[in-house]
Amino acid sequence: MELISSDPAVLGGTPVFKGTRVPVRTLFAYVEDNYTLDQFLECFPSVSKQMALELLDAIEGALIERKSA
Repeated sequence: MELISSDPAVLGGTPVFKGTRVPVRTLFAYVEDNYTLDQFLECFPSVSKQMALELLDAIEGALIERKSA
């Protein structure tokens, strides 16, 4: 599943969750401010739980691969 899109016509090319206008960085801002995933999803219903979890899993995998390299 493609999770992120970046289009100059949508928020000036800011990476967003595909099919939404929700910047990916917003998820991380919420986590940094101690919000739960469910609270983030309540505020941004256009982002599915599956999308958010897949993004977090992909980032976790990338970090683990980078550390192993």
